[in-house]
Amino acid sequence: MRGKLHHIGLILFGALAGIMISLNFSAVADKTVGAAAPLPIDELRAFTEVFSKIKSDYVEPVEDKKLITEAINGMLSGLDPHSAYLDADSFKDLQVGTQGEFGGLGIEVSMEDGFVKVVSPIEDTPAFQAGLKSGDLIIKLDDTPVKGLSLNEAVKRMRGKPGTKITLTVVRKGEGKPLTFTLARAVIKIQSVKSKLAEEGYGYIRVTQFQEHTGENLAKAVENLYKQSKDPLKGLVLDLRNDPGGLLNGAVGVAAAFLPKDALVTYTDGRTEDAKMRLTASKQNYLHGLGKEDFLKNLPAGVKSVPMVVLVNGGSASASEIVAGALQDHKRAIIMGTQSFGKGSVQTVLPLGNNTAIKLTTARYFTPSGRSIQAKGITPDIIVDEATVSGVEPGMHLREADLDRHLSNGNKEGDTKPDASPIKLPAPTKTAPKPKDGKPGASIEDKPGTPPELVSKNDYQLNQALNLLKGLQIIQSR
Repeated sequence: MRGKLHHIGLILFGALAGIMISLNFSAVADKTVGAAAPLPIDELRAFTEVFSKIKSDYVEPVEDKKLITEAINGMLSGLDPHSAYLDADSFKDLQVGTQGEFGGLGIEVSMEDGFVKVVSPIEDTPAFQAGLKSGDLIIKLDDTPVKGLSLNEAVKRMRGKPGTKITLTVVRKGEGKPLTFTLARAVIKIQSVKSKLAEEGYGYIRVTQFQEHTGENLAKAVENLYKQSKDPLKGLVLDLRNDPGGLLNGAVGVAAAFLPKDALVTYTDGRTEDAKMRLTASKQNYLHGLGKEDFLKNLPAGVKSVPMVVLVNGGSASASEIVAGALQDHKRAIIMGTQSFGKGSVQTVLPLGNNTAIKLTTARYFTPSGRSIQAKGITPDIIVDEATVSGVEPGMHLREADLDRHLSNGNKEGDTKPDASPIKLPAPTKTAPKPKDGKPGASIEDKPGTPPELVSKNDYQLNQALNLLKGLQIIQSR
């Protein structure tokens, strides 16, 4: 029996060595012959020995497919928080999710120390309405501890048939004991662009996530704002707070709406030629297919010069940071809020056989001036903290730099100029009403599950943005 297992191990060793040789040759095809590193023979031998030991000595029989799949999972999850193996279901969910409709709870998550951390709850979803916050640590799904599950396994458990319920046990900074949230799963239909006249002459556009049609939806929102306003817009607020990102072409389309034609939006740098891109405000970089009509060509001319403020916070990640960084570098908008999340890495989805794929980090994003977003984020020109409620601990903002095994920034000291020193405005403090037991509580507008108004008088950051735009208008008029 052991001789047979040893024979299987040798066959597997040979197969792995063959795969490694082929990968090794492709990885160094553009380098000098003979410069390739030798194959890790000892490590491959150790792998096959572990495989054989599990097959022969583990307490229960284990299928070869499971062992190989877990090995692949381990290889990818050990690289950084965003590389992952996608089985058939996960690959399908990813494809559907980018089109703006999928089943689940509506939270952007990552893995940290074996637990699931909330990056950002998505607006108008069960997670957002239940009161989950950025930085929450999910430790249990129903009665199943999260520790020991992969991120894909945890996400699978959170997804399910719409209407079915799941209980999340959450640890939150400032809370003495774990919190429990019972959520009903739903078909998540995300309206990626929302807009409204904040007041006459001042427009407000909120982008909740970057999807396939975000660019054209934003173009429609801009056109509608100009139609609704009696006079040409005097100012515009672009709200990217708690926007976890999404598709790159959506980010380029949004930035291109406000930048001159062919202005650089972002560039990427990686090891392969495919990972080196320069994306400009030109239609080939934001249209979904060749021959499709340019949805930005009929925008009002004033949109290229109207004074703008972009709102960001710790939940603004990836594509949101690309847009904010581009508008900041081109001095097209004033960035206001708090430091963004700092996810400046590019994930490429590489399809494999059997409808599976790997999501692999292949490059870093840089702003037009050469600043790396990775593990740093976008520093606002004007720092405005969220309004806090006295006696209530605010939600903890998780950032890329807090994640285990996060990718380094990639910039060497002196490569780029430092961010300009931002202006900091003090945040107001509200006193929460006291219930009968004498303990401080949250005011009605802060109550979890209460849908926020699109433009609210209680939104301190937004109101500061509008005040700034009005001040700029006064200065220009003089």
